[in-house]
Amino acid sequence: MKNIPEDAGGQAIRPPRTWLFAPGHSEKLLRQVFEAGADVALLDLEDAVPPDIKDRAREMVALVAAERACWVRVNRAGSEECARDLAALARSVVGIRVPKVESAADVVWVAERAPGVPLDCTIESASGVIAAFEIASQPACTFLSYGGLDLAADLGIQGRDQETLFARSYLVVAARAAGKPPPSDGVYPMLYDDGGLRQETEAARRVGFFGKSAIHPRQVPIIHEVFAPTPDEVAWARRVLAAFEESGGAATRTADGEFVDMPVAERARRLMLG
Repeated sequence: MKNIPEDAGGQAIRPPRTWLFAPGHSEKLLRQVFEAGADVALLDLEDAVPPDIKDRAREMVALVAAERACWVRVNRAGSEECARDLAALARSVVGIRVPKVESAADVVWVAERAPGVPLDCTIESASGVIAAFEIASQPACTFLSYGGLDLAADLGIQGRDQETLFARSYLVVAARAAGKPPPSDGVYPMLYDDGGLRQETEAARRVGFFGKSAIHPRQVPIIHEVFAPTPDEVAWARRVLAAFEESGGAATRTADGEFVDMPVAERARRLMLG
């Protein structure tokens, strides 16, 4: 695949399993987010921050980002608040999550103000879904992520699995077609509903997502568990790869009769890496 994003060492960038939000105006949570075990600490300057304290939140996040590795969710591309976010933070953050991306032009606008910084582009509207391939195809777009709550509001529907299946599946297809990693799922808003979180995360994995945003540290272990290969999956992948290697890369079958060719072996390799 072309355009697969790489880090400074030339290695393909793997998507995080968990993105843990912390509101940019909370001194306490800006500290605690780094101790929760999430793959990414995501400091928020957008929806979680009231409009009248955006400047203060930006200053607080800038101080943290100067000392700790983090991503920051900025305000909407093209806005004055986003321009201020990028001017203050583009040189110190690991990456930037861009909310409500609706066009390739949104990606370009941010990239011009944050050159070389990885961007996670969140699809949260009908317009964003339709433009997902063009968005993902931008060189500055490292990841796609899904904003299910805003999308459901935009469409006037409940944001459950079946109602949003087309949009979610299209994001997976768009990311793959653009040569980018699988997209990450949005937040599950019911903080103490562990069963619901697990169910939603499993549904996201089945449709082709990898990773999910979290709003509280207690959600992180469940998300990690769902996106980790099960013992049965690891055993299957090892059987498939052993048979494929023994055949010298020719179509073959495992000892228990499962047909194995290049696509099956590639799926097994991805599972072992994940």
